Amino acid sequence: MKRIRSDMKEISEEQKEIKERQRKEREKFEAIELECEELRNQTILIAQQTASTQIRLALMLQILKARENLEFDKAVMLTNALREVIARK
Repeated sequence: MKRIRSDMKEISEEQKEIKERQRKEREKFEAIELECEELRNQTILIAQQTASTQIRLALMLQILKARENLEFDKAVMLTNALREVIARK
């Protein structure tokens, strides 16, 4: 009978340890999930910033080409478009 009680106590302690390890692993997993979500958000932000930069650079290049070709009306139109893009930022 004492042996059974001793075994039951040992099993109970082992179960508590297992539950504690599971809790810690769950916390680690949740922290990793949170970090992944933050990284996803940062990646999206970087992609948006890159797209915006590409648009601005393309407009600037077109403005330079228009001025080079003495197409001042086109340069003014493109400059206004660039201002709008920058203002939206």
